[in-house]
Amino acid sequence: MSNSIVIGAQWGDEGKGKIVDLLTEKTDIVVRAQGGNNAGHTVITDGNEYILHLIPSGILWPEKKCVIGNGVVMDPISFLEEIDGLAEKGIIVSPDNLIISTRAHLVMPFHREMDAYKEAAKGDGKIGTTKRGIGPTYGDKVDRIGFRLHDLIGDPVAFAERLHKRVSDCNPLFESVGMEPLDAEAIGKELLSAAERLTPFAADTVDYLHSAIKEGKSLLFEGAQGTYLDIDQGTYPYVTSSNTTSAGACTGSGVPPQKIDRVVGVTKAYTTRVGEGPFPTQNDTLADQFHKMGREFGATTGRKRRCGWLDLVLVRYASMVNGFDDLAITILDGLDDCEEIPVCTHYELDGEKLRLPPASAKDFERVTPVYEKLPGWNSDTTKIENYDDLPENARNYLTFIEKETDTRVSMVGVGPSRDQTIIR
Repeated sequence: MSNSIVIGAQWGDEGKGKIVDLLTEKTDIVVRAQGGNNAGHTVITDGNEYILHLIPSGILWPEKKCVIGNGVVMDPISFLEEIDGLAEKGIIVSPDNLIISTRAHLVMPFHREMDAYKEAAKGDGKIGTTKRGIGPTYGDKVDRIGFRLHDLIGDPVAFAERLHKRVSDCNPLFESVGMEPLDAEAIGKELLSAAERLTPFAADTVDYLHSAIKEGKSLLFEGAQGTYLDIDQGTYPYVTSSNTTSAGACTGSGVPPQKIDRVVGVTKAYTTRVGEGPFPTQNDTLADQFHKMGREFGATTGRKRRCGWLDLVLVRYASMVNGFDDLAITILDGLDDCEEIPVCTHYELDGEKLRLPPASAKDFERVTPVYEKLPGWNSDTTKIENYDDLPENARNYLTFIEKETDTRVSMVGVGPSRDQTIIR
């Protein structure tokens, strides 16, 4: 059986949840390896919409196993709320279908407050964080003062002592800007109560995954966010705090690179972005069109997504750094009404033509997109089931993407539902 990674080729929100859900049918185990509940994966099946944050999309498939790996930062309270929310929709999450790495770091209440404190302090220099404590949690992880799941469930006394110390260190900062101090005693009680429900889920996920590989089971790694939110490869500093590229799936799960057989890149047929940062192909007219249709609002924050034409400079570089074997193009139907479709193939910067994005965010802000205009198909694609039945101009559009990125298109989304995906 093969092991695959699904990675976003843009700034997140590419529709990875739908592609993961589709591929899960022929997979045994679905793994989250990085990020936290700042991610939002939306899956629509049988007329029901599920928005998942920490829990892998594979949870919607009976008999599949899901894993939250060591690279994930987990908010214990939000995690339990997500479990309860799924239960209300008839999806039962238990240790029988989900396990969590004891090495996973915990998002603590003071991390969320620190997120808000730091973002407010930046003023006009804010980076657009979701204010869910993800950055401060990864910061504490790197600073070697973080809390891991085994700390919470293993030694309650030592956990409470460390918690009181961290809260007492943070409160003066919060109070200095008029924020309310945190109550370490109340936080401790809430977290230790959560520990009782979390303990059965805790496991050595590295051992579990390696054993599964030896047994011939297949793994599917569900990327969170997208390539350009990667802490190293993204539009720094307007990025998240983890490695969102394919290599992050290995470090965040303990599964080595030679065990990976396929990397699938996911990109919309156009481009979107939530939050601050450069966006060369942004087009407000296109954004207004989508927003009026009720489309392109963030699954996690509800914020309006910024929208623009497809940027192949981004997808080209994403294919390079992730090693995409193939591409899944989502929401092709979003362009159904376009008479003409501009596609960015290069940037211009100070008279120089660029085929790859610049490293500097300041340079990124200054680039001018170079477009090639392709004819639209101006017809409804939402009911098409076979690739060859797509309008000729739609197929030409996909062929153009393949040529510019040197990556084959293997899946095409023509609607939000699970069955509205064309497998080529």
